[in-house]
Amino acid sequence: MEEGLLTAEQPWRRWGVVMGEEVKRSCYIALPMVVVMVSQNLLRVASMSMVGHLGELELAGTAVATSLTNVTGFSLLFGMASALETLCGQAYGAQQYHKIGAYAYAAMITLILACFPISVLWVYVDKLLILVGQDPLISAQARKFSVWLIPTLFPYAILQLIMRYLLSQSLVFPMLWSSVAVLVLHVPVCWALVFKLGFGTPGAALAIGISYTLNVILLGVYLYQSKACEKTRATCLGDVVSSIKEFIRFAIPSTVMICLEWWSYEIIVLLSGLLPNPQLETSVLSICLTIDILHYYIPYSFGVAVSTRVSNELGSGNPMAAKTALLAISGVGALEVIIASTILFGSRSVLGYAFGKEKELVAYVKDMTPLLCVSTFADTIQTILSGVARGSGWQDIGAYINLGSYYLIGIPMALVLGFLCHLNGKGLWSGLIIGIGIQCILLTLVTCFTSWEKQARKAKERMFNDVVIDEE
Repeated sequence: MEEGLLTAEQPWRRWGVVMGEEVKRSCYIALPMVVVMVSQNLLRVASMSMVGHLGELELAGTAVATSLTNVTGFSLLFGMASALETLCGQAYGAQQYHKIGAYAYAAMITLILACFPISVLWVYVDKLLILVGQDPLISAQARKFSVWLIPTLFPYAILQLIMRYLLSQSLVFPMLWSSVAVLVLHVPVCWALVFKLGFGTPGAALAIGISYTLNVILLGVYLYQSKACEKTRATCLGDVVSSIKEFIRFAIPSTVMICLEWWSYEIIVLLSGLLPNPQLETSVLSICLTIDILHYYIPYSFGVAVSTRVSNELGSGNPMAAKTALLAISGVGALEVIIASTILFGSRSVLGYAFGKEKELVAYVKDMTPLLCVSTFADTIQTILSGVARGSGWQDIGAYINLGSYYLIGIPMALVLGFLCHLNGKGLWSGLIIGIGIQCILLTLVTCFTSWEKQARKAKERMFNDVVIDEE
């Protein structure tokens, strides 16, 4: 009787051991990446916080500039670089090491070329803002910040590519040390430029560019010196040229998928400038966005981990291991969002003081905090499932989901609640939450019905035959 019971329990014990090992592998990637992503995001948060102490107009202008530069520049580069999560991750799993370097160099050429038209657009950002109805004073401040942010574009693009290149090989600790070191240096440099040298808002933008450049230099030295990258960095020019077309084929849906989501947040902030008391509404909504993004990069790091694990396992032909990675990361993400929401709600009374001293602003941020807690919960679900999409290579489906969730449902609801129902900033953010909720439901359905065996077969065709048969 006891022997039969032990035999029946063995599959569950084996499953528990396998799940435990997968949690360790995934956390080895995710936990350092949390530090990396938060450290990099804190560069902008620190700059924005210092600008906030220059005055409400400077904060509003910088907030609008941050939103517009995210929409027209950083989100595009971030989305394009995400294509490497599919290509480099599956190439590493398939042990096609020469393709990793080829994809990375192809991506670098493409992203650097994309930086030039973005730079031209940022020079005329004030005219664009006035055209859509923004306050002229805020628009002038936004242009000042955007122009000085142009030198940040090129190191930002290269940094995103280096990160994906290293992630595909689970080399996360070099990024951790470089990001922390840069953040430690950024705070005094930004303070000196903004206050000591009197640069003001341009000094905050310039400090961000200096920090990204330093991060690229540190990681570049590591790539050149490290033996861990020897097999993947060497490639011939012919491989790079032939990889550009394939990179672009994945970069376009990756960019659309990420940008549709990213832009929706920025649109909400821009719409807040059309509400009564636009300086207060824009400042508060931008603070909410900053806080949300600060947390967003924590579950995004879990999404990066599941993307890496899924792409590696599909590339090596282990579909069940890819599914196990998803289950492991989902459990860790659920624990994190409970802790984060509790801390956020508990600190709602003092949260606004990090961005300004005005009592009206602090009280408004306090009222918005419960909605922030809801959005952080939904963000955790969708970022992990979006990581599965990037690792598997079905970004095109994710793009359609994001289009419907945010632009057919979320933003229209935000307009209704914010302007017609006169809920102002709360209404705009509530509409955004509705869009995220729809996105979570649709991504969950697609993931549940995903054939992991089919995805593994398509990854093999991609890496070994350079032919992908789209059966969907």
